[in-house]
Amino acid sequence: MNDEILDKVEKRTKVKKETIIDLAKKLSDGNMKDESTLREVIESLSKATGKSVSDETKDKIIKTIQDDKIPGNVDKMF
Repeated sequence: MNDEILDKVEKRTKVKKETIIDLAKKLSDGNMKDESTLREVIESLSKATGKSVSDETKDKIIKTIQDDKIPGNVDKMF
């Protein structure tokens, strides 16, 4: 990811770039579709942002990722 995108994400979410990079590394080192890895990353993001995520929402996020329904242009999300 380029710094511009990370800066936008950090500004909007208050999550430090280093945390984002660490979570991205965790996903790239593991299986992006591995449910336990995804749950761990979601939980880490939840704690970092101070926002709780229900089990139902976690399940929806994981299903979306596993079904390859993630937007192709992530920078447009921010």
